[in-house]
Amino acid sequence: MKHQTLEQLQNIADIDQAYPHRVMSRSERLERWVELLELSPHRRLATLYQTEHQPTSVLSLLRSDNSPISVAFEDPILRAAGLENDTYGQAKKFFSLTDGELHNVLCYCHFGATVSAATAAHYVRGILGVDRPGLFARLRALFTY
Repeated sequence: MKHQTLEQLQNIADIDQAYPHRVMSRSERLERWVELLELSPHRRLATLYQTEHQPTSVLSLLRSDNSPISVAFEDPILRAAGLENDTYGQAKKFFSLTDGELHNVLCYCHFGATVSAATAAHYVRGILGVDRPGLFARLRALFTY
């Protein structure tokens, strides 16, 4: 994905900055991110290196091509809702996440160089406080009246 500034884009396209952004709740934004990640559950996504050890000034600008954040940024709905780029700082702000929550979704120290989209979705869903029941819970639900 080629990143360009707003000024660069204005040279090649008409940009209506007054275009209304769709207002989405935090839960809606996070649920949308989960949906996007689950579209390709086996897709390998890049992690961000040592997010817990980066100074705030570096951390906010940290990004990687093909990261869980870039999956969200590729979505026109989330961009229309106000997601401005695929940096750590923008994801933290847009999704109203703590450093700890975002660290659990995409840090190298948890997953190595890549994480599956399904695993990232699982951790984002955990932030929502909603998780799919496990196999045994689903089987138990089938047999209890």
